[in-house]
Amino acid sequence: MDHLTVVDHPLVQHKLTIMRDAATSTGEFRRLLREISQLLAYEVTRELPMTTKTIQTPMVEMEAPTLAGRKLALVSILRAGNGLLDGMLELVPSARVGFVGLYRDEETLEPVQYYFKAPGELDERLVIAVDPMLATGNSSAAAIDLLKEKGAKNIRFLCLLAAPEGVARMKEAHPDVPIVTASLDERLNEKGYILPGLGDAGDRMFGTQ
Repeated sequence: MDHLTVVDHPLVQHKLTIMRDAATSTGEFRRLLREISQLLAYEVTRELPMTTKTIQTPMVEMEAPTLAGRKLALVSILRAGNGLLDGMLELVPSARVGFVGLYRDEETLEPVQYYFKAPGELDERLVIAVDPMLATGNSSAAAIDLLKEKGAKNIRFLCLLAAPEGVARMKEAHPDVPIVTASLDERLNEKGYILPGLGDAGDRMFGTQ
């Protein structure tokens, strides 16, 4: 799948295994999600545009590499996306931040929007949408729809786990949006949850049921 990148770094896979374990505490889950988000961020930002600027080191003057263009935009798909967002902001503190509020109707599995706030000039920024779980793909595709309506042209999607059904849905709806994930899991169950998965990422982050 040329639109899908699975980050198989040993540290990513080790931390993900701990997060999958039902015995892992809420606090530990949050900490690991923050750590793994930074490792995934290296992959999803690999091709950021670069330029150079003149600086003075303690030894000599040099032309040094630096990021080019407008600050990138990180867009959290609420609520669980905030777990990835927090870690990425530690790595890219100057990023602009947006939020898409969607919840999944448990009967139809279709997304219902309740909030949307995005930075300006999305057409001039790399936009990275983040959500730990790419399950049916319906909410993710709807979030990307909103970002494109706001002008975003260069979009990437970052998640912790993906199901084949969600990857296929995203490719169908947004073939121009690359997906970066720590794992492509087996399938969805009848309720639309990823198997083997790790349960509901939001509930495990916040200790809710």
